[in-house]
Amino acid sequence: MNILMVAAECVPFIKTGGLADVVGTLPKYLKQRGHDVRIIIPKYRLIDGAKYNLQALPYKLSVFVGKEQENFRIKTCMLDGNIPVYFIENLRYFNRLGVYGDDSGVGYGDNRERFIFFSKAAIEATKALMFRPDIIHCHDWHTGLIPAYLKTTNLNDGFFWNTSTVYTIHNIAFQGSYDAASTVPLAGFSWEDYKSDKLEFYNTFNYMKAGLAYTDIISTVSPTYAKEIQGPAGKGMEVVLQTRKNDVYGILNGIDYSYWNPKDDKNIVANFSADNYENKKLCKKYLQEKCGFKQDENAFMLGCVSRFDMQKGFDLIMDAIGKLTQFNIQIVILGSGDRYIKDGMLYLQSLYKDKVSVCTDYNEPLSHQIYAGADAFLMPSKFEPCGLSQIIALAYGTIPIVNKTGGLADTINDFSTYNTKGNGFVFDFYKGEKFIDCVLRAYDIYKNQFLWNEVMKNAFASEYSWKNSVQEYENMYNVAVNRKTAYNIYQKNI
Repeated sequence: MNILMVAAECVPFIKTGGLADVVGTLPKYLKQRGHDVRIIIPKYRLIDGAKYNLQALPYKLSVFVGKEQENFRIKTCMLDGNIPVYFIENLRYFNRLGVYGDDSGVGYGDNRERFIFFSKAAIEATKALMFRPDIIHCHDWHTGLIPAYLKTTNLNDGFFWNTSTVYTIHNIAFQGSYDAASTVPLAGFSWEDYKSDKLEFYNTFNYMKAGLAYTDIISTVSPTYAKEIQGPAGKGMEVVLQTRKNDVYGILNGIDYSYWNPKDDKNIVANFSADNYENKKLCKKYLQEKCGFKQDENAFMLGCVSRFDMQKGFDLIMDAIGKLTQFNIQIVILGSGDRYIKDGMLYLQSLYKDKVSVCTDYNEPLSHQIYAGADAFLMPSKFEPCGLSQIIALAYGTIPIVNKTGGLADTINDFSTYNTKGNGFVFDFYKGEKFIDCVLRAYDIYKNQFLWNEVMKNAFASEYSWKNSVQEYENMYNVAVNRKTAYNIYQKNI
């Protein structure tokens, strides 16, 4: 099967969130199963062309954004030596210091035009490359226009006659909603398509709605989140999703255990495994020293690696720190994002510098050291489509403390002292007192060496590999392809 991934991010080239991890990892497992997988992303200034040895292809292409003709080039390299990645290069839209906006978190004022351009350019690049995909897998609002174009402006384009589309929601909170009067003509759609069952969304033009209305299959990144967004968590899209409920799939993301593995992780001071995790104590000691904490084996060390966003539960974390530091608890947090949260966390560090350490410059080695050295991992997200951090923490025997939502509910089971089952600690009502109680319950169990060893064993035994998820993606792709085949046969016979 020929599969084309189109997204705004992809590891290792560019990343702001979990979207990049999926786009950069899932293709590797699909490739192993015999599929021809390729990836298209923008060529941002932040992507180092020399580092990845990007090569320019001999195509000079253009598309229209409104009445403006925009030229672009295609550059390419190989991911893992066997997966072609194509970069859409246009200096006007992508030669910037940020991906979606500036350092303050404010989005670029022309993001609407940037992703109209990218969606059209991805379609034209596919044709220029003569790669005929059975599936175009589109990710998040940035690519929501692609399924819409293929069934409207490009409907009679024979190149895509056998192509189906899959549209994945990674975070329904970000939808790309704009003024309809100017966006419909700018994107090149007909006003006949601006109807409630197609492009119109509460008198706006919404990129995610376009994807949901026109794609063949809808997916999201965990079974629980797939159900949640068809209800109150749908951010206005619940009615749209309910009308297509038979087309919605929830497939849990996985992690790459060849990269996130304490047994051979080169970023940590001492390696360990599920069979022998004594060296985890050395990782903790090193992390304590690095944070300027007292090197106390009995201290309960909490780690957090996250984007600074209220979605991630930082209102609960900031409110809880004052009380938690009254106990023998140390807290290390690595994150970037919202300036208000950043300033608040740095202020708390100044108040409790012997027990709270905050790093606001993303540091990949430090993230590994936190996963390896912390005893427990804080992830009290208000909502979490899937989440990868809690899965990574499990791989390092670091026990997640989570809110029962989305992918967190699908991966973390509350530890029971009665039967010693469960791989983490879960609270099920988003409130500060519930979060603090959950942390202190984990702290009490930590002080019981037998029980803590049991929950660590359960964590190590938890596996959420892409090997488990890739089969579900294949099944979903097959449904989309079979529907397209049946539709084409029907069209020939009428």
